[in-house]
Amino acid sequence: MPVPAILFPADPLNPRRPDPHYTWEARLLRELGGEYHLVDHDALLAGSAEEAVRRVPSDCGPLWYRGWMLPSAGYAAFARALAGRGATLLTSPAGYASAHELPGWYGVFEGATPSSVWIPVPAAAGGAASEAGAAAGGAAAPGHGELAAAVARLGGRGPAVVKDYVKSRKDAWHEACYVPELADLAAVGRVVDRFVELQGEFLAGGVVLRRYEEFAQTVVGGSTAGRSAAGGSTSGGPAARDRRTVEARVWWLDGEPVLVGPHPDTPDHPAEPDLTEVRPLVRTLGCRFVTTDLAERADGSGWRVVEVGDGQVSDLPRGVDASGLLSSLIAT
Repeated sequence: MPVPAILFPADPLNPRRPDPHYTWEARLLRELGGEYHLVDHDALLAGSAEEAVRRVPSDCGPLWYRGWMLPSAGYAAFARALAGRGATLLTSPAGYASAHELPGWYGVFEGATPSSVWIPVPAAAGGAASEAGAAAGGAAAPGHGELAAAVARLGGRGPAVVKDYVKSRKDAWHEACYVPELADLAAVGRVVDRFVELQGEFLAGGVVLRRYEEFAQTVVGGSTAGRSAAGGSTSGGPAARDRRTVEARVWWLDGEPVLVGPHPDTPDHPAEPDLTEVRPLVRTLGCRFVTTDLAERADGSGWRVVEVGDGQVSDLPRGVDASGLLSSLIAT
């Protein structure tokens, strides 16, 4: 099999160079003897996949992508455009969606991750929807009945966090992320409405309600203390803006961990998670290149899967040695 190359997003201001965020990865890849090509990420988001890949050489063989997130439909168009040039993404569109979006991986990791329910949100939803949601770039927040049913499926009581299939708004913790009590359906509706409004056209898939769990935290620039919630969000206490969950990001290739490092949100706080429970779940998921973000319970009773992601669009923290990861990708 030919040696895979890696696709990076091009610098929007200089399309012959990698995006500045990925320059160091591209340079390291070359030092390791690998090859990369550039794609136009803005064109991908705009729905012009053929234009986005026009700089990729024809018949260049197998490819990995290392770049900014793409919607699952956009990734599928990306794969088709590359196939038209005789190139193949080593992560299929189905594999990308399974690892990138919570409904794709949750069934495998259920029990090892906070309990979750979700409500699909079409880009143009009909029926009962809030004014806030209807104003959010064509997406509409779920109505009262849908939220009540989702809350019931999650147990009906207790705290939760709100996110979409891919991301949360932990920067807007109290207004668009954290629900102190699910039984307060009015509060659930306010948080969900605001979340959908802030996500706007970038809302991925739908609204997720995820059971709040307390994880070990660090004070950024200080000592470990406090608690945190599912999804890596701050607990919302007096010093919430300075406290973050200590997470480990594990990079898996064909079911084996090839890099264990800190999460990009806390790059100076490495963690050493127990992978005993996670390893068979990653293998069951069956996606070639994935990441798992792991956090330790605040009471020290074990590690939990906070998030699963496609490895192609997961960020590397600053200062990490990625040579083993990139070497593994091009040796596949």
